Amino acid sequence: MVLIDPYGRKVTGLRISVTSRCNLRCIYCHHEGEVAGGREISREMAVNVVNAASRLGMRSVKITGGEPLMRRDLEEMIAGFKEVAPGVEISITTNGVYLKERAERLAAAGLSRANISLDSLDPERYRSITGAREGDLERVLDGIEAAMLSGLRPVKLNMVVLKENEREIPEMIEFSRKSGVTLQLIELLGEGPKGDLESVERLLEAQADGVLTRELHRRRKYFLNGAVVEIVRPIDNTEFCAHCNRLRVTSDGKLKPCLLRNDNLLEIGSTDPDEIERLILEAVRRREPFFRCGDADAGR
Repeated sequence: MVLIDPYGRKVTGLRISVTSRCNLRCIYCHHEGEVAGGREISREMAVNVVNAASRLGMRSVKITGGEPLMRRDLEEMIAGFKEVAPGVEISITTNGVYLKERAERLAAAGLSRANISLDSLDPERYRSITGAREGDLERVLDGIEAAMLSGLRPVKLNMVVLKENEREIPEMIEFSRKSGVTLQLIELLGEGPKGDLESVERLLEAQADGVLTRELHRRRKYFLNGAVVEIVRPIDNTEFCAHCNRLRVTSDGKLKPCLLRNDNLLEIGSTDPDEIERLILEAVRRREPFFRCGDADAGR
């Protein structure tokens, strides 16, 4: 079975925020589109949402927050996902501060891959962007190494391109080359000190050994002498919306058809997989692209 929304887009993945809590205060955070921090979704509800989603044909689950590693029961939750949906690929987006101590256990529970936020290799700049404590950058770097050693691959580094850090991109590319991870350069979502991603991409095009365009959101992937760099553009990007294949679940237990909208959410309110299936089908029916070609006001 494949879920298809009214615009012909397949819905194959679930992005679930398991907590609104976070140990950092990044200046660009969009809080997974949540208006305000809500309660923490129960493990039982999360497992049954994944159960229902897998029964409807979804094949990937991305765990997000807040910071997912703020949950002490995350390993048990992942094991629960694998029990009810053994064929589903489970990945995580984390700031990596607590990853070193838990990477091996997360992999053993069933986690497949990891996206780790890393906006700077300079300790002072990293603290300025993320609100981190002294020593947190070193913990993140240790977490990246632990993720690789635990087999959580591919490991991708998420770098939001800002005026503060864009000059570090060559250093970040070299770091990704040496460590074997993929670097994702992400356009800032919303207002703020946005970096010049256009100039960065022109430079990548001039230096790349090869370029591929991924189907998902039409991302361009550049190969540079052993390094892999992806460009992620969620802003005013009709391609981003046209190829969106995910349904979101908020930390307070709501189905969210679109990251950029909060007027079409569905309260889950049940741990019954049959009822959750019905709600997922309704959420898919409510999906529409926020950005559409030739429609500047789409989704607003």
